[in-house]
Parts: sequence; structure tokens; C-alpha cells
Amino acid sequence: MRFPSGHALREQPAHAVTFFGMSGVGKTTLAGLLQAHDWFQYSVDYRIGTRYMGEHIVDNFKREAMKVPFLRQLLRSDSIYIRSNISFENLSPLSTYLGKPGSEALGGIPFAEYRRRQAQHRQAEIRALLDVPEFIERAKDIYDYQHFVCDSGGSLCEVVDVDDPEDPVLQCLAQHTMLVYIRGTAEHARMLVERFRRHPKPMYYNPAFLDAKWAEYKAARGGLDDADVAPDDFAVWGFEQLLAHRTPLYEAIADRYGYVIEMEDVPGVRSERDLLELLARTIDGARAG
Repeated sequence: MRFPSGHALREQPAHAVTFFGMSGVGKTTLAGLLQAHDWFQYSVDYRIGTRYMGEHIVDNFKREAMKVPFLRQLLRSDSIYIRSNISFENLSPLSTYLGKPGSEALGGIPFAEYRRRQAQHRQAEIRALLDVPEFIERAKDIYDYQHFVCDSGGSLCEVVDVDDPEDPVLQCLAQHTMLVYIRGTAEHARMLVERFRRHPKPMYYNPAFLDAKWAEYKAARGGLDDADVAPDDFAVWGFEQLLAHRTPLYEAIADRYGYVIEMEDVPGVRSERDLLELLARTIDGARAG
């Protein structure tokens, strides 16, 4: 969704925006602010974790519970109920299911199982992104929301082919929403790496990128076997590789389909009007450039 001018954006009777970018740049902050101003907030990660990965997540909980004799008997007799309490603010059940590859003794999962779960996540994310037009209509029809904001996951750039002009996800998002890349800074990237070093967490990787980096990591560590990889060490190393890999992909998506705002601009956005004015200036700036 491109605009001939900032004025054209301001005059739109109904707005639909998709924010994308790395973790911590302000996607969820802006989406939450707009929700408070009567916009429908659609979280891609929440949709993944509930609609498309919910059963996988709960089945994994049950597998772990079956290892405990006391819980095993209760589960087999349908005496207890296990569910995921995922929310916009707490996506831990989804992250826990994805896991980290490497030594099971160190909390990892076999690489083949890790790749299987990654493939499940890929399909779930694609489906959740293709659901955007449906939710724009549902938001209007059921809840009478005129405006819509999509808080996409950091891995949006991993499930699309920006070089394919017919990529279904990018075509869908670009036709129905204004794509807005929130660009981070070098300082923010360093902060993300340091934070990740302290608290490594599961991530989604494009399969070709994952296979290449898994082999590269093991070779750099002296030719490790899969089962000898320290999950947290690979997670930290892989995250740094991922940052460098994703940045040009985000830039390309914004260049071909949308617009760029800077993460330094996010703290100054305190209202719907502030955001629309920022986006209008961005549109005018892009046309002038």
C-alpha cells in the first residue's frame, strides 16, 4: 500500500499498517499504542502460537509431563488438563517449543527434530501473515474497528522471497497494508547481542541459512558432532550471524514495498496523530528522495 503523498495518507478513512524489523525496535510498542486509540491489533506471533502451533506446543508439554510418573497416570486417565497460556506479552510457550539444537544433556534437541519444528514454524508464520486480510475484515465486521495494525515477527524477512515479484506473502501485505520497516541502529544491534548473550532464546532461521550456519559453526569448533554442540553457544553465535543476514532483507522489503522509519523516532510517538504525522512525513520524504 503506497501513497502519492502524506496528505493522501491523512485523508484515508481507514488505516492498515504492518510494522516489521528486529526485536526491540518498537513494533509492539507502536501496535499497543494504536490499540489504545481504537485500532485492532493483530500479533503474528500470537496467531502462530494459538491457531497454527497450539497443538504442537501442548503436545510437547504432554510429552514432558508423561516423563513424570505422577503426572503420567493423571494424563492417561484424563484427570488433568494441560494447555498453553500464551499471550501478546508472553510468547514463552512458542519459544520453548522451538528449542535450541545441540546436546540434550545441556537442554538441546536433536538437529533433525529442530529442523522439523523450524519447518512447522515457517508454515505457521506464512499462514498467519496470509490471514491479515481476513482479520482486517473481521475487525470491521465483528468489532467495528476501522483501523488495523499488524505486529509482525522479526522473522518476516525469512519466510518471503524479496526477489520474487509474485511472492504471495509480500503481495498480500503490500496490497492490504502499509508496510513500515522500523530500522534499528548499530548501538541497538550491539545491545541485542549483549542481551542475547545473557539470555539466549530460540530463534527462527531460513532453512538454507540454518543448514549453512550449522555446518560452519561445527567446523569452526573443530568439527563437532551434532550431539556435542552446546545449544546456548550456538544460539548466541547464530544470533549474531542472523542480525547481519536480516538487515539487508528488511531494507529490500521496505525499498520495494513500503517505507522506513527510524527506531529513534518511536519514543516521540505518543498518540495516533503523532504516528500518522510521522508516516505522512516519511511518505513525502520518500517521494522527494
